[in-house]
Amino acid sequence: MGVGTAALHTLLRGGGLAPGLLASAATHAQDKGRPGLPGFPNFAPKAKRVIMLFMNGGPSQLDLFDYKPVMQEHYDEDLPDRIRNGQRITTMTSGQTRFPVAPSAYKFQKYDNNADGLWVSELLPHTASIAKELCVVKSMWTEAINHDPAVTYIQTGSQLPGRPSLGAWVSYGLGSMNEDLPAYVVLHAKVSSGKADQALFSRLWGTGFLPSEHQGVSLRSSGDPVLYLQDPKGLARTTRRDMLDDLAKLNHMQLDEFGDPEIAARVAQYEMAYRMQASVPELMDLSNEPDDVFELYGPQSKEPGSFAASCLLARRLAQKGVRFIQIWHRGWDQHGNLTVDLPSQCKDTDQASAALVKDLKRLGMLDDTLVVWGGEFGRTIYCQGPLSKENYGRDHHPRCFTRWMAGGGVKPGISYGHTDDYGYNIVDLDGNVIDPSVDEFTPGAVHIHDLNATMLHLLGVDHTKLAYRYQGRDFRLTDVHGHVVHDLIA
Repeated sequence: MGVGTAALHTLLRGGGLAPGLLASAATHAQDKGRPGLPGFPNFAPKAKRVIMLFMNGGPSQLDLFDYKPVMQEHYDEDLPDRIRNGQRITTMTSGQTRFPVAPSAYKFQKYDNNADGLWVSELLPHTASIAKELCVVKSMWTEAINHDPAVTYIQTGSQLPGRPSLGAWVSYGLGSMNEDLPAYVVLHAKVSSGKADQALFSRLWGTGFLPSEHQGVSLRSSGDPVLYLQDPKGLARTTRRDMLDDLAKLNHMQLDEFGDPEIAARVAQYEMAYRMQASVPELMDLSNEPDDVFELYGPQSKEPGSFAASCLLARRLAQKGVRFIQIWHRGWDQHGNLTVDLPSQCKDTDQASAALVKDLKRLGMLDDTLVVWGGEFGRTIYCQGPLSKENYGRDHHPRCFTRWMAGGGVKPGISYGHTDDYGYNIVDLDGNVIDPSVDEFTPGAVHIHDLNATMLHLLGVDHTKLAYRYQGRDFRLTDVHGHVVHDLIA
């Protein structure tokens, strides 16, 4: 009942609810927002919002960011046992008689002057143009080795479904900055090649055991942006208002009788849907963007549902006060035919990802907007299937992979973490292999819990304090793990 009372108080205070009656949507001021938990943020935030570009399927760090020129000398040689050291591999390659080294077919160039070097592949020329803004983490790692557990893990802090997503935790803790739009919005970008590969499930942006008002709202690229948002033909908006007011009275009777905070959350969702009827169509209309903006994001930015159009829409959502925006782009699972499929994926995403960073900086928003790019794990140096210098495939690799961040208080123009010559293990500055699973926190190695803790820290949230009691214990995004990586923070 204590949680229910707190939740209802928040809704009454932030959503304009009066006992037995909902205030008219016309009385709501734009950008009034909905408050989060008392005492949140815990300290002054560096970032107000997050835009996460999720490359679902596991981009090959070895062909994009983790430059390994010495591998050219070891083409088609077997991966040394001392490198793998008995580590777990997937069933897709465990039956292979050998694990031949497949050097990257792509050229790299260094784009900064620091000692570590920020190397970017020729597949990402536009991303290279924002190298001075990037904080590239090459020493990410996870325990999950297959797609769904790995994506679920980095999204919710658990490999098992049922926990709240990162965006839902942010919405729960910090609230919204615009009461006419959700705090958490999800966009699904089309894949030019048509090879969408791994399925995505709505639980990945769900609330788990948190109140349902914090779930991510998916915006569609065609038809109604949100299903069932518009009123049926012939139903006047005033009639809809009266229906919601009467429904609110009934819901409050139920709330008084049962004390279930989910009833209050449902009332808030009805009211949000009503306000979104006016706010979403205007938001989705890109026609008022100037030509130079479309040129920045590329020709696909005028194609609804493309990654470029999604990035432009993400910028507009950020301007309107949406706190957490996530774009999903599938098709990065190159077990074979990598030299055909990977360039296609990069063509879809490269220019728009860079344009988003440039656009935010142009508008003075990059300093308080954290942009994050990456997938759920990396790829192996050894080839899966047939190997040639013109083509090859790579299996899943959780031991080390790359993600980049920009803006939002991270150090710009740096490369953090090191991997061995084979891009197989995280190593220290002397080249000694680090086994981060032995020590809960190993400097230089960044577990996905550490990344999530750092992202929350940039938003002004102590990840150990953002908790929710459920079934007799306190849960949090990082569970009992996670350390803020202060080396990444400006």
